[in-house]
Amino acid sequence: MYKNRIREIRKKKGLTLETVSSLAGISIGYLCHLERGTRANPSAQIMEKIAESLEESVIEVFFTK
Repeated sequence: MYKNRIREIRKKKGLTLETVSSLAGISIGYLCHLERGTRANPSAQIMEKIAESLEESVIEVFFTK
């Protein structure tokens, strides 16, 4: 399992869970679970949508330590 940087990047950019979830087209609950690491292995499509909503690359959000 990997540790994503969704929360770190989201907060650094001053974005809310609601904003990112809306831009990515996913539920706030699902995004929250991904941030906390209680849900793992999102699809490539979901990772792309989240990264786009954060204006970052998938690698930067999901695979950078």
